[in-house]
Parts: sequence; structure tokens; C-alpha cells
Amino acid sequence: MTNNSTPLAVFDLDGTLADTAHRQRFLEQKPRNWDAFFAAAPHDPPLAEGVALALEHAEECEVLYLTGRPERCRKDTVAWIAAQGLPEGRVRMRRNDDRRPARRTKLQILRELARHREIRVLVDDDELVCEDAERAGFTVVRARWAAASAALKEAQEREGRT
Repeated sequence: MTNNSTPLAVFDLDGTLADTAHRQRFLEQKPRNWDAFFAAAPHDPPLAEGVALALEHAEECEVLYLTGRPERCRKDTVAWIAAQGLPEGRVRMRRNDDRRPARRTKLQILRELARHREIRVLVDDDELVCEDAERAGFTVVRARWAAASAALKEAQEREGRT
């Protein structure tokens, strides 16, 4: 149910709600194995801090999930969200052929959403996404509760893959 007077709380998935550590090895090899990386996503353990924050924000906001995962991962992603007991919410994913940096795709979507809705908060682990969102005037919570991965950061920024 969408109510335009209800603010949005926008949550990233990988590194914010989902612990991707077990699948980082697929990004550390050359060439990167993207199919295996995304195929392993349904087995991500939840990140307790992120889940608690999503549940807290769901009390006053509509939760929207904004991920850099490609559209082909939708079925697994929606099932994972439900299995973790996370709030129901729309899932915005990148097109399968979209290779723009995460900070560009996410900021574009945030601006589109903000034309019609108040965005109460963005919760994301990608520092570049967070910096750009803050510069654009959005309230940001940096998800710093998961171990950072250099391979994932490079993939988000240079390869536009997640």
C-alpha cells in the first residue's frame, strides 16, 4: 500500500541488510564470476543491525529496497527479504544491462522518488553513494556494521554491477 503522505525509508541490501562475505571470493578471482556471486545471494545471512533499523523505520515509514543487484535477481531477492522477516516493500533493482556506478543509479532513483515523496532516510554501506546522497540533501545512515570488501567497492563503482 502506497500512501504519498507516508515518508520513505530507503534501504540498500548488500552490505546493509545482507552479509555478502561468503560470496566475496567470486569477485576476488579474475575474471570475476558474477553469475556465481549473484547465485549465492539467497544464502546471505542477515545483518542484525540493518534488519533492526529497517524494522524500526517501518513503524513510521514505507520501506523501499534500493539495490544495485540486476533485475534478473528479483525472485531470489524478494524471497530473501521475506525470509528474513524484513518489512514488505517495493524493490528497485538495476536493469540487467545497466553498468553505471551505483552512486549514479541510486542518486537518480532517489531524486525521482523525492519528487513525489518525502525520503526520511537512506541506509547504505557504499560511501560514495552516501556522500553523493548527502550532497543532494538526503539524510543518510552509513551502514558500517559489515566487513568492507575492496572487491565489492570496485565492482560498485567501476563495473556498475551491484
